[in-house]
Amino acid sequence: MATSTKVAVVGASGRTGNSVVNGLLASETSFDITALARPSSINSDAYKSLKSKGVHVVAADLIGPKEELVKVLADIDIVISCIEFRHLQDQVPLAEAAKEAGVKRFVPCAFGTPAPRGVMDMADEKDDVLSAIQRLYLPYTVIDVGWWSVQSIPTIPSGRTNHAVVTLLAGFIGDGKVPIAYTDLSDIGLYVAKIITDPRTLNKKVFAYTEVRTLTQAVELMEELSGEKVVRNYLSAEKIRKAIVDARAALKENPSDLNSKLQLVLNQYFDSWGIRGDNSPEAAAYLGYLDFKQLYPNVQGKTLRTLYQEVLNGQSTGIKYEFN
Repeated sequence: MATSTKVAVVGASGRTGNSVVNGLLASETSFDITALARPSSINSDAYKSLKSKGVHVVAADLIGPKEELVKVLADIDIVISCIEFRHLQDQVPLAEAAKEAGVKRFVPCAFGTPAPRGVMDMADEKDDVLSAIQRLYLPYTVIDVGWWSVQSIPTIPSGRTNHAVVTLLAGFIGDGKVPIAYTDLSDIGLYVAKIITDPRTLNKKVFAYTEVRTLTQAVELMEELSGEKVVRNYLSAEKIRKAIVDARAALKENPSDLNSKLQLVLNQYFDSWGIRGDNSPEAAAYLGYLDFKQLYPNVQGKTLRTLYQEVLNGQSTGIKYEFN
């Protein structure tokens, strides 16, 4: 019997982490999965649910004594981090422990749209974490994904999509002509399961996306499927970039202002994928990413057409964001 690949997942109770765990569980490759949970969260309903699926749940303090973290990672082959964006730097001591424990591959928390440095603060911080990993000569794979398609559900007059619309993200960015790569949230784990055991992806960046459409094409698709005219709430480049400046000014006054932090993150995303065009296979290739579709041409995720039809049929509830 083949030996299972032992994978530890940080942030397994979050949206990306849950997708990763589900993808590993469904994979044809045998994975032995351990979820690393904050000691204060180990008895939460989310981790109880993971246990019911056969996932080991172990308490781990990423910023606690390194020797304890090394013990937790003993015999782990791959570490996948889906850590919450406010705690990205906690991956550095995790990587140091992984190096000491002999982990064979470290997947830091990327899982965003690709961009060059200087465009998105959060992407730059993730890149700083990668630099810390590289200074350790710890084997790694960076996995970025397209804009989540579930975050791009258009509004229509009848209200049939309202249950799935993410209001914060419902703007029509720029002129709508910029190509955008999309990935369904549920497919991230499917893609990760393929990437993390592939020797071609070791010490590489991979761009895992499902399809490319412009915003105009996405809107026209919803209009085709619904028979209704989509409500377009236009957001110009000028308005987006002013919001970025305003958020920076607010954070300078109060660095702990979560609302301003969110406004900065969201508007930098809009600028990157909606105005600049960073979130495309061509831009990712320039930045040195391997293309998931070229690596795994037979793997197909959920398309916008399928998702939009599910939303219209009431089969998809979308996602709800709660920040505290």
